[in-house]
Amino acid sequence: MLNNIGLPGLLLIAVVVLVLFGRGKISSLMGEVGKGITAFKKGVDEGKQELEDAKAADAVDVTPEEEKKDKA
Repeated sequence: MLNNIGLPGLLLIAVVVLVLFGRGKISSLMGEVGKGITAFKKGVDEGKQELEDAKAADAVDVTPEEEKKDKA
């Protein structure tokens, strides 16, 4: 159904949305969407950092004692 909208159809939809909601309402809505995306990306980055920290905490040194003494 939506496969054949094309550029003229998208422009018509954009004009109708602009007329219905007004420029101010749309810009404030886009600002909120931007804040949501930023918060989501921040949460993903924090989750990755927590996983990396957990991996680092669980890391075990498996170097044989002989090699540790040779390096020291």
